[in-house]
Amino acid sequence: MDVVRKTHWWQSDTLKWSVIALLGLLVGYLVVLMYAQGEYLFAIMTLLLSATGLYIFARRKTYAWRYVYPGLAGMGLFVLFPLVCTIAIAFTNYSSTNQLTQERAQQVLLDRQYQAGKSYSFGLYPSGDAWQLALTDGDSGKYYLSDAFTFGGEQTLTLNEADALPAGERATLRAITQNRQALSQITARLPDESELVMSSLRQFSGTRPLYTLAGDGTLTNNQSGVKYQPNNDIGFYESVNADGGWAGDKLSPGYTVTIGWYNFMRVFVDEGIQKPFMAIFVWTVVFSLLTVVLTVAVGMVLACLVQWESLKGKAIYRVLLILPYAVPSFISILIFKGLFNQSFGEINMMLSSLFGIKPAWFSDPNTARAMVVIVNTWLGYPYMMILCMGLLKAIPDDLYEASAMDGAGPFQNFFKITLPLLIKPLTPLMIASFAFNFNNFVLIQLLTNGGPDRLGTTTPAGYTDLLVSYTYRIAFEGGGGQDFGLAAAIATLIFLLVGALAIVNLKATRMKFD
Repeated sequence: MDVVRKTHWWQSDTLKWSVIALLGLLVGYLVVLMYAQGEYLFAIMTLLLSATGLYIFARRKTYAWRYVYPGLAGMGLFVLFPLVCTIAIAFTNYSSTNQLTQERAQQVLLDRQYQAGKSYSFGLYPSGDAWQLALTDGDSGKYYLSDAFTFGGEQTLTLNEADALPAGERATLRAITQNRQALSQITARLPDESELVMSSLRQFSGTRPLYTLAGDGTLTNNQSGVKYQPNNDIGFYESVNADGGWAGDKLSPGYTVTIGWYNFMRVFVDEGIQKPFMAIFVWTVVFSLLTVVLTVAVGMVLACLVQWESLKGKAIYRVLLILPYAVPSFISILIFKGLFNQSFGEINMMLSSLFGIKPAWFSDPNTARAMVVIVNTWLGYPYMMILCMGLLKAIPDDLYEASAMDGAGPFQNFFKITLPLLIKPLTPLMIASFAFNFNNFVLIQLLTNGGPDRLGTTTPAGYTDLLVSYTYRIAFEGGGGQDFGLAAAIATLIFLLVGALAIVNLKATRMKFD
């Protein structure tokens, strides 16, 4: 007997294909919009993810992929796409002075004006709920008056000659200042068709375009007559001399161009970058290794102590030792920053009373690094202690009983039984901890901000900077401008270094425990 399945309206193929068609049209519109705005990477990413998703959900043969696709799409959108964007930026001159496309930079330059011709003093006079603009020619004594208008957006006002200024009180300087932005968008047109714009808080003046664009793309300065051509090697309009060679005078803003491996070469060739980069890289590796070793050592020892059967009040000790893990890390870091204060911190007060010393925690490179390691050990040991407490429960008691029968003491038990059995399951977590501390930006930023600073570098760099904080400072704190291209190159190198170190650690661990 055949069973006829009833198909609901929301399960019909017509509705499914209608929804897919609407989503396809929406995606197509968004892709075209992104492409028109110059966001090519976003357009390509949106097109690929959307097309793949629509294909998977439209066909029955790809039904199983419907459960995998959201995770893959999320990884592509939030992991692979930022990585691709970072690598792409690393091959450009993208910076605070080179953010625009060439067309946009050209338009910004063409929009610039310079004052030319006569200047007229102006005044604003109330006209009901609106205003009237009045201009006065100081040379001829003529008055020009506009019709009533209201502020809002760009507008052109036609002014006619008047016998006298309007009756009523003239707007104060304060009112003009409050409406300065709106007044700057007003163009006043006189009876002779000349156009004026606001040049100061009391004057309207005639203006002319500062640059004129020729058919070959050359910009000519209408004041000085200097010609500028786009230099695609550096991403600026640069002045040219009579022979057609570059004269060195650059117009800002610049535009983004591809410069190949230049940013990567700077890391290894420019001494002002190479020396701090290599020193910071070594310190980053040492810091990450020290943090892993110390947090594991402290956490493991404390886990063994709180698991000691003869210890009374174990529950209280456990709570007290785990508390640092419960407090948000940024709060703990800021508290430690106050405790280590060189003049008023409690730590220096204690050291001065006991030993007569006051270490310069924030100005001396060695003590600053020691402080960073101490604070990070405090922040990281509770996590390792919790892990070790759980792993200790998995060690059979028979091993310790047999060891006791052989006359072994606590230290022999720890190094012969506990440590070997804990290290193997902890190894993947130690590698993850190493990778995390390799990019521990929050600690450095809040505690020392990378200081004390290194001298003689072309990029901002400090003795406690990790590679990630060094990259941040290049991108956002550079004295010569924010160099996003160089920062992206260093971020790409960090990705490769962390990946290589993780692979080496995994292989070494596999060889050790196989």
